[in-house]
Amino acid sequence: MSKIGDVQQLNWDTIPREELAEGLARQMMTGDKAMVAKIYIAKDAIVPKHHHVNEQVTLVIAGSLKFRHGENLDVERIANTGDIIVTPENVPHEVVGLEDSVAIDIFSPPRQDWLDGTDDYFRK
Repeated sequence: MSKIGDVQQLNWDTIPREELAEGLARQMMTGDKAMVAKIYIAKDAIVPKHHHVNEQVTLVIAGSLKFRHGENLDVERIANTGDIIVTPENVPHEVVGLEDSVAIDIFSPPRQDWLDGTDDYFRK
């Protein structure tokens, strides 16, 4: 059982911003069972097709993103400010910035590939 002293309080202004590729950046923090990331996606930037064992909940807080899901990326959804996309574990997906956008991603469990730097798909 967690103790009250284990509670974290953070502020996005104090979390380092990691530049990943042209037009893609992130900030992230993790707890024991979930990870939260603030993702910056410029217009026309692409998070390439990938999948992971983590459930992903994405809240678009500014801008507009095109999500493509499925093995052939044939299911397409446009998510605008305020929209939420829930991507189950192991579902292939990619994201395209339709305009400069910011999203909050919540992963459960935390993304081990992000923690150990083996997320090569994101850094191309």
